[in-house]
Amino acid sequence: MPGAQQKVVSLFPAAAENPKPFLKWVGGKRQIMNHLTDSLPPRFNRYFEPFVGGGALFFEMQPARAILSDTNDELIGAYTAIRDDVEGVIRHLKRHRYTESHYYEVRSKNLTRMSLAGLAARMIYLNRTGFNGLYRVNSRGEFNVPFGRHSNPRICNVDNLRAVSAALQSVDLRVASFENVLDSARKGDFVYMDPPYIPLSRTSSFVAYQKHGFGMENQEALAKVFAALDARGCYVMQSNSDVPWMRSRYSEYSIRRIRAVRCVNSKASGRGHVGEVIVTNY
Repeated sequence: MPGAQQKVVSLFPAAAENPKPFLKWVGGKRQIMNHLTDSLPPRFNRYFEPFVGGGALFFEMQPARAILSDTNDELIGAYTAIRDDVEGVIRHLKRHRYTESHYYEVRSKNLTRMSLAGLAARMIYLNRTGFNGLYRVNSRGEFNVPFGRHSNPRICNVDNLRAVSAALQSVDLRVASFENVLDSARKGDFVYMDPPYIPLSRTSSFVAYQKHGFGMENQEALAKVFAALDARGCYVMQSNSDVPWMRSRYSEYSIRRIRAVRCVNSKASGRGHVGEVIVTNY
């Protein structure tokens, strides 16, 4: 467990326009943000988030030094484009229209012929106008969410995209597996892990935002990385489902049980408030 006297870097003061996630992401953390911020370590050096997804906690905190990573190269490409060429992303987004024919035309585009800014705009557009705000790919890594029925989707939030770009300026963005955090994280750093959750039931599983899925063997590997970071002296926090395996596997750590509203279930009766845990080693 990390010591309490590490040198730390303070968080940025709140921006005039506080950035918010530019994508809707399954398992997004905005609704439990108060639980997460209440569970943060009081001080730390660098911030690591190896399952960045929508990045809600990062945007809430705006740490001075951060390494954000994910295995989804399209996602990290979108972050990179917004950081390095936000005006280009905005220009591409403003060309998109909310029609069914345009949606499927954009969804079927050859990605190898698109610029990084164009790819980022495509991802945001499909995310904002597709069914239920899902990001889902098939086994070949192809986005396959159908057209959504929205009253008036906001495709291009210019102010937020610029605020996101400002927050990302000093951020190290990486396409990498969660195990790679062990290559860089050191004593006094803070690592937040938000993996695909362990299913609460056979109908609640959703790991299709990465083509290879995330099974229990991955959860076990993650537990070992958690322990290795703990032994190294890092501050570590993880969000996951409140299931017996989590409570048993992480029994030596602090486990906070919370309730959250989740909608990913193939049966409507299975949607609603579910149990989640926040695990910390401090």
